[in-house]
Amino acid sequence: MRPEKVKFKTADGQELAGVLERSPALEQGPTAIFAHCFTCGKDLKAARNLSLALTQKGINVLRFDFSGLGQSEGEFAETTFSSNLEDLLAASRFLKERNCAPDILIGHSLGGAAVLMAARQIESVQAVVTIGAPSEAHHVKHLFDEKIEEIKDEGDAKVNIGGRPFTIKRQFIKDLNRHNISESIAQWRKRALLVLHSPQDKIVGIENAREIYEAAHHPKSFVSLDGADHLLSREEDSRYVGELVASWSARYLENSQSKSLKSESLVLAQTDEEPYLTQIKAGDFQLLADEPKNMGGQNLGPNPYELLGSSLAACTTMTLRMYADRKDWPLKSIRVHVDYDAQYAEDVQHCDSEQRRMGKFTRKIELEGPLDEKQKERLMQIANRCPVHRSLENGVKILTEKFNSD
Repeated sequence: MRPEKVKFKTADGQELAGVLERSPALEQGPTAIFAHCFTCGKDLKAARNLSLALTQKGINVLRFDFSGLGQSEGEFAETTFSSNLEDLLAASRFLKERNCAPDILIGHSLGGAAVLMAARQIESVQAVVTIGAPSEAHHVKHLFDEKIEEIKDEGDAKVNIGGRPFTIKRQFIKDLNRHNISESIAQWRKRALLVLHSPQDKIVGIENAREIYEAAHHPKSFVSLDGADHLLSREEDSRYVGELVASWSARYLENSQSKSLKSESLVLAQTDEEPYLTQIKAGDFQLLADEPKNMGGQNLGPNPYELLGSSLAACTTMTLRMYADRKDWPLKSIRVHVDYDAQYAEDVQHCDSEQRRMGKFTRKIELEGPLDEKQKERLMQIANRCPVHRSLENGVKILTEKFNSD
């Protein structure tokens, strides 16, 4: 399914904008809410990469803009940490109304502080994840230390955060001091905690991770994001965090209900607004396909020809393994190298041409084990009989029809 742009209202009527991303072929399943960092938004690249990694593991993700930021209604100057908590509760109610109450809360920086406070008020939450989060909400004040006195005296001040101007009011400062995160964490019961933090984080020091961890009851875990910056600017860092969160949270989601889309298909592929990046559900497994960066893609997965070559190579090794085992031959391992004399991006440019272009696979097979020459020769013959080889060589027929979802 396509990422769904959603809107929902807070208790005081403010409309918040979000994106609900679903795992391919999954109508209903474990759901996470992602809370972004202070003055950031749902469309931060790191948030998108993290969501993509989670959906690939069968976890749906709602990421939204807090009030006064991004596409959500409201004025940032009128917001407080308490209003952030109310926004999180509104997001939770929205998901519950759609029969997918959140199982996981994930918060980045001040968003991490917010999920730590909100978790005990959302009954469905089974796991909480913080990324570079402060142990207390008032930590954020260091971003505008030089303006604190002006804010106290004048009631507000313009501050520069991340190269953008924001108005911070006296009420924001007062509200930060009202919340005791450590006390809130200590009241949790039956909620797992994962604390992720970089020792090189220059915005929120690593000591905050220790304080959060020590305040929590078990089960709790800590992972050092060594080398990452506070915003997870490097793509490999945000992807790593997403994969880590998905793997860690799996054991806490055993009771979550999943419902697949109505589809009898062997494979389902889905491409949305990002160029070329394609999510694939093949049987019980999730895959990615993409194009390299020099072709306009993000290089997050193999291209279609590489997937096709992978099918040929995998089928070859499996066929040889089955044959050798049946014959009780001493074949220890098989390695198959496949090349293809075509470029996917070039062929797409000519996809409307009636002229059929015939490509060529080159396959090299390595056989390891004390086989005699006759056995090796026979295995090379059997390789040409693997089902994928035969399908490609004979020109498999493809019937295309419009899918009716009714």
